[in-house]
Amino acid sequence: MADIVLKVAGISKRFGGLQALSDVGLTIERGQVYGLIGPNGAGKTTFFNVITGLYTPDSGSFELAGKPYQPTAVHEVARAGIARTFQNIRLFAEMTALENVMVGRHVRTHSGLLGAIFRTGGFKEEERQITERARELLEYVGIAKYADYKARTLSYGDQRRLEIARALATDPQLIALDEPAAGMNATEKVMLRELIDRIRKDNRTILLIEHDVKLVMGLCDRVTVLDYGKLIAEGTPYDVQRNEKVIEAYLGHSHTNAPAKGEGDAA
Repeated sequence: MADIVLKVAGISKRFGGLQALSDVGLTIERGQVYGLIGPNGAGKTTFFNVITGLYTPDSGSFELAGKPYQPTAVHEVARAGIARTFQNIRLFAEMTALENVMVGRHVRTHSGLLGAIFRTGGFKEEERQITERARELLEYVGIAKYADYKARTLSYGDQRRLEIARALATDPQLIALDEPAAGMNATEKVMLRELIDRIRKDNRTILLIEHDVKLVMGLCDRVTVLDYGKLIAEGTPYDVQRNEKVIEAYLGHSHTNAPAKGEGDAA
């Protein structure tokens, strides 16, 4: 029996007169890289934001690792086991790379406020473990040498890697990557693909929303395609690329590697 990490069903979301999502769902198995694509305005960003707690759906159900959960806020989703990155990088610019990853790790701390105030032995040991784990994750994503650099001084590609390290620090069931290749050059995209593949090989699970169709089709195990807020195809990259509805709605247009224009949160 498949080990299902995330099962989402019947998701609908309306913004005023706009029906952004209509009865959308997906099922992601452990160890998969799962792609979510669609043309501008398809609803993929809205769907992604619903899954990760930025938006509350009008209807639908969620299961994470076989247990019902309700994504009511981003921090609650992180505690439940979903960590996300953002299309527009959201690091603590004046903190070091190490400190940024440590912030992610604090989702799993146990000492509490009193331990921090009184600097108890348990608190100090936990901080030591957090620091050690943060350094391990910086090494894992390939930027350990920048541990003591402020986040704003890192290159664009390394800032993306730092975001992924911070997400991994929460020990997530699912890592949700929002346009991780946006703004990257060809070399950075190759390095990103290698990192995502490494994460997958470590039996972690990734949900990827991405405009770079070549990256998605070459990396993902399964892909869901949305158009006008509706699911029009789901399956392997091979099957999706040959689906007539997908060809008509998306893959048949000259879009590959083009940046999104005008796709806001309601897209």
